[in-house]
Amino acid sequence: MTTPRQPSGGSGSGSGSGNGRRPVPRGAAPRGQSASGRTPSAKGQPAKAQPAKGQPTRGQSAKAQPAKAQPGKAAAGRTTPRTPQQRSPEGRPPARSQAAVRPRPKSRLPQRAKALKLAEPKRRLRVITVVMSLVFSVFAGRLIQLQLVDADALAADANTNRYLNIPITAERGSITSADGVALAATVDAYDITADPAMFTPDATGIPDAPEQAAALLSPILGVPKERIAADLHTPKTRYKRLAAQQTPAAKNQISDLKSSLEKQAGSRACQLQKKLLGKPADQGGRTRVDNECANPLAGVFNRETQKRVYPADGLAANLVGFVNGEGAGAGGLELQYQQQLAGKDGHSSYAQAGGRLVPTAGGSMDPAVPGSDVKLTVNRDIQWAAQRAITDQVANSGAEKGYVVVQDVKTGQVLAMATAPGFNPNDLSLSKQAQLGNPALVDAYEPGSTAKLMSLAAVLDSGKATWDTKVTVPNRLVRAGQQFKDDVNHDPWYLTLAGVLAKSSNIGTIEAIETLGGGDQLQANKVLDGYMRKFGVAQPTGLNFPGETPGMLKKPEDLVASEKYNISFGQGPLQMNALQATSVYSTIANGGVRVAPGIVQGITGPDGKYSPTPPGEQTRVVSEQTAKTLTSMLESVVDDEQGTGGKAAIPGYRVAGKTGTADRGAANGVGYDGYTASFIGFAPADAPRVTVSCTLQGPVNGHFGGQLCGPVFKQVMEFTLKTLQVPPSGSQAPNLPVEWKP
Repeated sequence: MTTPRQPSGGSGSGSGSGNGRRPVPRGAAPRGQSASGRTPSAKGQPAKAQPAKGQPTRGQSAKAQPAKAQPGKAAAGRTTPRTPQQRSPEGRPPARSQAAVRPRPKSRLPQRAKALKLAEPKRRLRVITVVMSLVFSVFAGRLIQLQLVDADALAADANTNRYLNIPITAERGSITSADGVALAATVDAYDITADPAMFTPDATGIPDAPEQAAALLSPILGVPKERIAADLHTPKTRYKRLAAQQTPAAKNQISDLKSSLEKQAGSRACQLQKKLLGKPADQGGRTRVDNECANPLAGVFNRETQKRVYPADGLAANLVGFVNGEGAGAGGLELQYQQQLAGKDGHSSYAQAGGRLVPTAGGSMDPAVPGSDVKLTVNRDIQWAAQRAITDQVANSGAEKGYVVVQDVKTGQVLAMATAPGFNPNDLSLSKQAQLGNPALVDAYEPGSTAKLMSLAAVLDSGKATWDTKVTVPNRLVRAGQQFKDDVNHDPWYLTLAGVLAKSSNIGTIEAIETLGGGDQLQANKVLDGYMRKFGVAQPTGLNFPGETPGMLKKPEDLVASEKYNISFGQGPLQMNALQATSVYSTIANGGVRVAPGIVQGITGPDGKYSPTPPGEQTRVVSEQTAKTLTSMLESVVDDEQGTGGKAAIPGYRVAGKTGTADRGAANGVGYDGYTASFIGFAPADAPRVTVSCTLQGPVNGHFGGQLCGPVFKQVMEFTLKTLQVPPSGSQAPNLPVEWKP
């Protein structure tokens, strides 16, 4: 704001004025103005202010009348206040006339103030636009690099550090008995896992986090702390399983311990220590936090999984099998049906920060497909009875091992398969390696006299003899330079063919087989070989059980010396497993038709659809009449006082069966060592329903099959008939004559 011009009457005339103007003579005034600068009015009133010279009057535009600089007047836009005039020493200057005005000096004109020249706005906008364009171009380039060029790599790096990929184990299917009761099931368990990247000194603030964590976890998990520490010393691995299939109690104990440490490490003092990590020493920095402020379990997690359990402990364990530490089948049906039982594993990924789930960060999940359920043909109650009976007899006889097989003669389905000694799949550490298999299917042994049924079946079915054919049995028989004998010394026996079977005569069986070749032993052996193979000898049973043996049967052309004759009574170049031997008797019980054995009744898929197992393949081995005749002959073994199977008799039921006592092959495959005792039979003989076999390997308290296995057969068969509610026999046994008088 400019200072208003002072009236001339208020200004001094001294030359000491600071404005640099010369003094104006008194009485001088511009024309038409008073000394005060105003024009006098007509009536002596103060004149109205007139516009200064050079300024536009009312009605004139400033453009039309440009202002001219007047002497003694301030230039337009002057802001400096006028310096007051100094009074003269003589006193107050005389009053000037109103009309008088100081003359303006003409010698020095005030310089006209220069107007401020503003920058050109268009140019400024151009500069700003260019600069902003460059800045945004840099931003855009960086965005393109991040979003397009390096997007995948950056996203992968981010996910590596942020997301955890966790496998999801599929729920393993169950194995059940025929009535749907679980023999192998899956229960909830927990895998204890860790993220090794969270155990580094930078992540924990302590240099020995893996060792501290291992010391805390080892007593709970039962895993050596050295092993746990080694797993945690792998920071490039984001996932480690420290222990599998832990109980909920162990999981809860670790969770509680982790929460306690986390609460302690979250105190104000501990948080202050963490803030000082990595700072310079002059700023109070620290290289580590106190142990009380560290949570070495922050990177320990648990993953819900499953654990395989066997509710019945060792019941049918030889069949069901077991799983390994990874939860995969390692023996028995668990191994055989691993693919169906295991299902398909899935996986999930989730974002984590500090070991905690970030729920808003998203993730992905590929759900697991549960395994299928396998339903067996095994009757749980019959299995229990068979297992108890063979376990007791193995202990009583001092045998190395033994097995019992129960088979439905019509369907071929296995109702029970028990072995002793057994094992508990819930705790394999209590069992020896040799006990973990299923010897009823894995062992190949010489069956002995139970194989005579096949020899006499070939003779009867070929029409070379009948049940009452007369056979003279000497005490010794020489063939191929070797003397053959029966189990006891005797005077010549005069037996029918039924008597040969009832008294289990080796010599009588050799004489009967020789009729098949008409004097040509090779031809006789070829005929016998054909029947044996149709009975299933040296053929897979069809179960495809892990480790199952098909047995062994030498070709007739390969038989040498005594082998040509030993084979007829189940010794030498003939070996079978227990199920094969049982199937031979089921074939006769089924009217001469062999039905391939089965152990699996059906499978229920993850979609709940049940798929039954197709019926076993049927093969006609002997005629129905031959089977009927053989059944009557087998009854004589049990009922006749001269028979060897009297201990297998069951009151109220007709029983057909055969004893077996064989030399047991030595473990090294050379010669014989000990005995194999057995009994195989079916009942009721008049309407066969079930076949039961008992086999003892290496008994020391006796060795005859009738004495050792006859009682086991009776115990198991009697229980089975009652369980299946099979009515007693409605007729008497035919009691075929076993001897004839010369």
